[in-house]
Amino acid sequence: QSHLRRWAAENIPFIFTTGGTGLSPRDRTVEAVRALIDRDVPGIAEAMRAYGQERTPVAMHSRSLAGVMGDSLVITLPGSSNGARESLEALLPAVLHATNMIHGGGHG
Repeated sequence: QSHLRRWAAENIPFIFTTGGTGLSPRDRTVEAVRALIDRDVPGIAEAMRAYGQERTPVAMHSRSLAGVMGDSLVITLPGSSNGARESLEALLPAVLHATNMIHGGGHG
């Protein structure tokens, strides 16, 4: 959490975490990030899961989340390299528009 706070204070536009989004007792990243974000952005995690679900039935087990923390967009990615790559494929380039919206810009 201290790293996330520091990066958000530095106004880093995108903060990605990897791992800790599954169902095992030690997967606690989602809870740690949820405690810090100001606003949830559920559509981002929904897009990641939908994209992953087309590729593997276990994508539904992901508890990934995304949210705004200050001026930063925090996105939790799966710990597997394949899951993280597919999640980024699902989001890019559309998620880049989020920084404009976070700073008060419109949808255009």
